[in-house]
Amino acid sequence: MKISELSRRSGTPVGRIKYYLREGLLPPGRSTGATIAEYGEEHVQRLRLIRALTARGGLSIAAARDVLAAVDHPEESRPTLGVLHHALPIPAEPGYAEVGSEQLQQVEQLLDALEWDISDDSPHPHALAAGLQELSRLGVPFDNDDLLPYARLAASVARLDLEQLDGIEAPEQLAERAAIVILLLEPVLALLRRLAQEGELRHQRTQAHPA
Repeated sequence: MKISELSRRSGTPVGRIKYYLREGLLPPGRSTGATIAEYGEEHVQRLRLIRALTARGGLSIAAARDVLAAVDHPEESRPTLGVLHHALPIPAEPGYAEVGSEQLQQVEQLLDALEWDISDDSPHPHALAAGLQELSRLGVPFDNDDLLPYARLAASVARLDLEQLDGIEAPEQLAERAAIVILLLEPVLALLRRLAQEGELRHQRTQAHPA
């Protein structure tokens, strides 16, 4: 298909497709002339993945390029999901550059207690420590006894998340599904939590003050 058809099929403007080609996010088509190229279904799928990473995931072009490199050459880098996890924005991370050693040590102890195998270059332990520091600053400290029940629930949710990826072997499809599950499911889960809190609160009130 020509670039105009690729634009129509993918819902991506021609100018944006050319930009992705220049930036190396989209592989070039098969040349059929001096300024003409043919594109295939793999380009439609790649554009869907780029959109999932950038428009939905909020990744920069540089971060999306790293994820796509892992998709194209999984044997040359960390697993695709690992690259994706580290590239995605960290939700609601407090904007503090300095995190206290107490909170960092708490997170380390928590991870040890849970026996979670976390890579040394993961940004998430530092972000968690920053969040705990902010809670403490506001006068609502959470120690690990408070966090462990939440962490175990999070582990159950993580297993359900990974079940959504079962049976997908193509790296590009896996990365696209993972980006959607991680990004689009998070607000859904947050709303389910709020609904559960609302329902539980009403239930407790009814129990305390039966009609």
